[in-house]
Amino acid sequence: MKIYLSVPYTGMEEESFHKVSLKAAELISQGLIVFSPISHTHHIGKMLSLPVTWDFWQAQDEAFVTWADEIWVLCLDGWKKSVGVKAEVALARELGKPVKHILP
Repeated sequence: MKIYLSVPYTGMEEESFHKVSLKAAELISQGLIVFSPISHTHHIGKMLSLPVTWDFWQAQDEAFVTWADEIWVLCLDGWKKSVGVKAEVALARELGKPVKHILP
């Protein structure tokens, strides 16, 4: 099973990067296949001062949501209001993929 690990990001970039990377490492250490877009792109974006908004990263994220078997949402503060998380969950549901909510 391939897991896409979603998390709110804009406005809380460093906290989200740290917490989602810890959770991704924990899940990977359990033998799960995990893609965390924030763990992957946080430093890439900082290197070139790329935007942190969903509209900039949308094509990247949607490709990996499509790739994944399940979407897991790391429920940090603001996850219910996050534009990106809501869009990723909506796409997953449209594609018939399970969505699971997990705690940090």
